[in-house]
Amino acid sequence: IIMAISLELHRSLGAFIALIVVNCLILGRAEAFASKNTIPRSMLDALGMGVGFTLALLSIGMVREILGSNSLFGIALFPDGFQTWTVMVLPSGGFFAMAIWLLVVNWLKNRQAENEAQAQELTS
Repeated sequence: IIMAISLELHRSLGAFIALIVVNCLILGRAEAFASKNTIPRSMLDALGMGVGFTLALLSIGMVREILGSNSLFGIALFPDGFQTWTVMVLPSGGFFAMAIWLLVVNWLKNRQAENEAQAQELTS
């Protein structure tokens, strides 16, 4: 809509529009919770949501940094022959990082379920 109304405004805001939308989603969720709960519960919820969102951003960013530039906080992690994944430093790299995390989480869940099934067989 902004692009249709004012191309110049769209060009100047371009990269920030997505950040503004995400910020509105986070604040809208916090406001919806706070309007139905007490102040202490709302403060704890806001703290938990803030820490959780920060950890999510850090986990995605760290995967992108490690695989995209072979470093973390400026320290090289793999030998010189390591082939970096150029896609990880592109905007789409966030989706790949998220996919990697989903693969790891699902693998761990499946492994845990298999271990529980084996333990169940041993006890019966």
